[in-house]
Amino acid sequence: MAIPATVPLRNDLLDEEPYGAPQLDVPVCLNVNENPYEPSAAVIDSIVKRVRQIASTLNRYPDREHEQLRAALAEYLKKETGVDVPPSQVWAANGSNEIMLQLFQAFGGPGRTALSFAPTYSMYPEYARDTFTTWHMTSRKDDFTVDVDAGIAEIKRIQPSMVIITSPNNPTGTPIDVSDIERIVAACQHVSVADADESAHPIVVVDEAYAEFRRPGVTSAHTLLARYDNVAVSRTLSKAFAYAGARVGYIAASQGIIDALRIVRMPYHLSALTQVAALAALEHTDEQLSQVEHLRRTREDTAAWLAQQKYHGHELAVAPSDSNFILFGRFDNRHLVFEKLLQRGVLIREVGPDGYVRVCMGTDDEMNTFKRELTHVLHELDESGE
Repeated sequence: MAIPATVPLRNDLLDEEPYGAPQLDVPVCLNVNENPYEPSAAVIDSIVKRVRQIASTLNRYPDREHEQLRAALAEYLKKETGVDVPPSQVWAANGSNEIMLQLFQAFGGPGRTALSFAPTYSMYPEYARDTFTTWHMTSRKDDFTVDVDAGIAEIKRIQPSMVIITSPNNPTGTPIDVSDIERIVAACQHVSVADADESAHPIVVVDEAYAEFRRPGVTSAHTLLARYDNVAVSRTLSKAFAYAGARVGYIAASQGIIDALRIVRMPYHLSALTQVAALAALEHTDEQLSQVEHLRRTREDTAAWLAQQKYHGHELAVAPSDSNFILFGRFDNRHLVFEKLLQRGVLIREVGPDGYVRVCMGTDDEMNTFKRELTHVLHELDESGE
């Protein structure tokens, strides 16, 4: 991409590239953590019915507070997490990406710092860049779990306005126990934010975009909301709900945090079409989530299979995952693995720590193809010594 010098792009953006995973027309796409199963006929019928009902009102602006959608999301959270969150403490936007950007707009900015645990989602530093927020990372342990004590020490030293915890983490799939999240949340209540009133404490944003894929019995961070006013938990309909194309993300938090997001949101940021499409999905929650358990089993089976494969005589390293993807390696040249799989019609993702690649769970046929082609690639690499 070349932007001509005659265009006065911000100086800090001159060497930047647009974010995005490759969108290539190949037989097996396993690179962007989508749910591979399309919405059911009943869900599609509900979408069509709801769109038809509001089509004649598209000359009017939508409900800017999206109150019906917030109530439906609160009802779903009560069912999924057991936590009763008032609709006024739920907020939605165009994907969890917009939710995160709104958080950075409201709580970041010049003189403010956001802290997270590396490796993690590669868009976070871009939200920080775009809002002139200082981005600070503290490393995870070798097994990709969060070092809570080290994290708390950094929070006290840096005095951030935001702490972002991703569970399950992207790109590693690693969960963090809610008791460890609570330790970080409690510690933040004793830290003053630099460049803010002394009474202001860091907010802790828990990104649960992949939470529905977690192992049964794993507790959601929503259970902390009633006890802490500095916690915000973000989720999305893109992954488990098979709704990536609808672009619907949402967050539950204290009333103060939600009202702060309402300040920075764009006017009428959720279209009427987006709102009714989301309501159609939530109307059929059980159907939308019907493949989640199967994808969990696919993940466990794939992880076990990967752990038995060898690269240059050594078994592959497979990161434990509570998500719908698996990070594995370590390869001397991960780009070569990516390219060789792509040549065979399988698209995965080069992301995360050096030497690792990530594969998301597809249909049974897609996963069989992935295993077959990866077997061939590993054999080729062993034969060539690459």
